[in-house]
Amino acid sequence: MFKNLIPKIFYDHMQDGLDFFVDGLGFEVLYRDDNLAVIARDGAKAYIVESPEFAAKDRPELSIDTDDVDGIFKELSQRVPHLLHPNSKRPELKPWGSREFAMLDKTTVCVVFREWPEAKTA
Repeated sequence: MFKNLIPKIFYDHMQDGLDFFVDGLGFEVLYRDDNLAVIARDGAKAYIVESPEFAAKDRPELSIDTDDVDGIFKELSQRVPHLLHPNSKRPELKPWGSREFAMLDKTTVCVVFREWPEAKTA
């Protein structure tokens, strides 16, 4: 059984990733060495990896499903409004059915917070 998909996010400088995910999005550091940090918040987890070579090749867009997109938006828009993505800076209903907004760091790593409607039962 699959349980979690945990991405590696590459940064030229580890501190840029920590600034965004820890200081900005409220993750906590579970482990850190010179080139790797394991971060987590609630059920979400990621690896922040310092690698100028790979950071130059990939600036990912990540998504986090939530059951409270409005609560997360309120928290993050009050704490770090400068990180709101200019093209998705408030929760909006998307054509594919989710409500979402996004955060963007200075290296263009994007995190989309997404809430799907509850499944209707017959």
